[in-house]
Amino acid sequence: MANAILPHALPSALDAYPGVTLLSLDCFDTLLWRDVHAPRDLFGALGEANLLQRGWAEQTARNNAAVSDRRNEVHIDEIYAELMPKASTAERRAAVQDELDAEARHCFAFEPTVELMRAAKARGIETIIVSDTYLDEKQLRGLIAAAAGEEVAGLIGRIFCSSHYGKAKSEGLYEPVLKALKIAPEKILHIGDNKKADVDGVAPFGVNTLHLKQFTEGTEQRIRLESAISNIFHATEAGLAITHQPHRATIAANEPQMSDTAEVLGYTTLGPALLGFDRWLEEEAAALQAQNGGTVHAVFLMRDGYLPQLVHEARGRTGHAVEISRFTATAASLRTAEEVEHYVQREILSDLRAVAQQLLLPAPEAAKLLKENSRPLPFMRAVQEPQRMRRIIGTSRAFAERLVAHVRKEVNPAKGDTLMLVDLGYNGSVQNDIDSLLAGALGVKVAGRYLLLREQSRSGLDKKGFIGHDDYDCAALESLCANVAVLEQLCTAAQGSVVDYEKDGTAIRRGNSIKSRQSAVRDRVQEGCLRFVRDEGKAIIRAVAPAHEMVMWRRAAAAVLGRLMYVPLGSELAVLGEFEHDINLGVDNTVSLFDPAIAKKGLRQRGLFYMKGAERMYLPAELHGEGLALKLSLLAQRRFAMPLKYQDFVDNSISLPLIVADGNQVSTGNVTATPTHDGYYLAPIPIGDSRFSVGVQFGQLYDYVQVESAVFMPVETFLSDKIQHGTGEIDALPSLEGMDQVAPHLFRCENEFSFMMVPPPPRQGDRPMMLAIAFRPIAARAPAAPAPATTTLMGAVA
Repeated sequence: MANAILPHALPSALDAYPGVTLLSLDCFDTLLWRDVHAPRDLFGALGEANLLQRGWAEQTARNNAAVSDRRNEVHIDEIYAELMPKASTAERRAAVQDELDAEARHCFAFEPTVELMRAAKARGIETIIVSDTYLDEKQLRGLIAAAAGEEVAGLIGRIFCSSHYGKAKSEGLYEPVLKALKIAPEKILHIGDNKKADVDGVAPFGVNTLHLKQFTEGTEQRIRLESAISNIFHATEAGLAITHQPHRATIAANEPQMSDTAEVLGYTTLGPALLGFDRWLEEEAAALQAQNGGTVHAVFLMRDGYLPQLVHEARGRTGHAVEISRFTATAASLRTAEEVEHYVQREILSDLRAVAQQLLLPAPEAAKLLKENSRPLPFMRAVQEPQRMRRIIGTSRAFAERLVAHVRKEVNPAKGDTLMLVDLGYNGSVQNDIDSLLAGALGVKVAGRYLLLREQSRSGLDKKGFIGHDDYDCAALESLCANVAVLEQLCTAAQGSVVDYEKDGTAIRRGNSIKSRQSAVRDRVQEGCLRFVRDEGKAIIRAVAPAHEMVMWRRAAAAVLGRLMYVPLGSELAVLGEFEHDINLGVDNTVSLFDPAIAKKGLRQRGLFYMKGAERMYLPAELHGEGLALKLSLLAQRRFAMPLKYQDFVDNSISLPLIVADGNQVSTGNVTATPTHDGYYLAPIPIGDSRFSVGVQFGQLYDYVQVESAVFMPVETFLSDKIQHGTGEIDALPSLEGMDQVAPHLFRCENEFSFMMVPPPPRQGDRPMMLAIAFRPIAARAPAAPAPATTTLMGAVA
């Protein structure tokens, strides 16, 4: 079995080969790496030719060479002759140079490989390049110099290209290489990332070989999924490469040395997203300073701004932690009767207990108000009573003064400065409530800068998102914001949410309802993120700045976050499994991020539409183990706002025979059962106002059937677009006739007359009810054999 080497071990690779006098390296993905996922993704950055045209031209050129010259390797000039058949020689040369320039903008030298080359030079060992490439020696050497610099190019002796010899390493390229080198093969160590080419194609010649494993299998899957998610979120743009992954070299160099799955999650996902965000914040701060003058203060809104602030400071910049929650921002915004009424009208159909608390009513008064006015309209009228309205307004104005004192204490801006509010997002609700307050009280300008921004209204305020309306359509933003809770819980501070301030501005927090174990896990995730920030760039040697750097980091951030939100890995869910989400509205409410057990039941009973109305905050995580197709269906539906309904997913059905009895009459009929998930079907059977008993004649169809559940629910609940599990549901208590339970949920039907009898639940007035049975066919009943025909023997004698 061939030896393999991980990226971080490259600098010491020669230590195990004391007899080696020549170092042979593959070029692409060994010495030169790209900041895109796959080599072909770079073709998106070409001039007028698109990715598919460039690929077709190369394949045609190779086919022609195989037929005419019996060779599989071609030169880039042959490719462009196919790509631009009517162009002049000068035009083709210009197009080739355009591709080389694109490569130089997106390529860099991998630092561990360069360290190996330097170590070889120190030992007096020459380094050569042996590459499968359509470039020639001059072009490849020029590309290395342009991308990595003359110092790196100067470490290379000879270069051997497959385009010159007409065959790849897997086809015997190393045979003419050895002839040219005139050196014993056992004196050579060759290293490359492609096992088939760099080991299987080279080792038979007696050369020492090492397979460079760029990534572990888990990492390879993760970045492959990131690439797929990126393609869903980002349209192809002329002149722009596809699936940017500027973090791939840093991850390759360091992730294999990490064993803590929580730290890995922070390093590989939060790290790239928040580093890109902070680079953008740096650009935005400079733009605000040029526009407004004065000092731009980066003000990180706690609690969710906690990790972004740590990233900001890890990059050597100053940030201010300011504790302003949605609760305190709203409390400070109710300074006029119009603002109070607008708030109550907006929230009147929600929890009135939380509304009363948000109005800062004393507890005894709030309790009395809710007791006497438990319905929305009376509650609204009670709030509008002049005396009560004056108290609410006065309390809010005093609260606002304390909030301003808190900002002054933590930031102390001068008049004319800019407060750049920094948060994860996603609507900028805090800024909506306090923008004018801070601007007026402090004499400053206010701007909001968010990782994700999907405004629910056109606020007219100075707001921007790293991933926001400037670069993404509303459906894309909504699909990311729908699962932002997982990001919030990983970025937040391990402290209670602020609920008030002392007169001097000191924050007053409520108790932290989140488990200490969750905080400990989150600390490790955050440390992984900060480690990535410290490591980023160390594995990269570049001669020029990368192309479209901010576009690259933005797209990478959207891809890694979208991948975590919709296609999380099992190792990541193990980290997040016991997390809860703090709703942060001044009340001690937490909800689970996800619940796989409820999900499995919901999928079998209602299919993917079980998610409607669920209170958990990270629903795509519940699909882990149900297959990639289901996850991508959910993502596509949300990403493109597809107006799909349950019936659009139904392409087959089962006619399930029934017996219906109301005590006086018995009738038979059929109900249509439709597929849900994993082979299960749902049979919805109306039973009126709990009047009818139902006999489900499974025996007519099956020898074996699996019954997942049988529950009664109100018809309006069953038909609702918002499915809330457990609301109004009553477990059925069936009896079995000719059916035996042979395992949990599994039943054997003795014959075609076997059935399950379900009596109705207690009557709830005249409320129409529904019996919903989720079942899965296991073994269909074979059709009865026809009776044997009677045979008359001709000529028989009586």
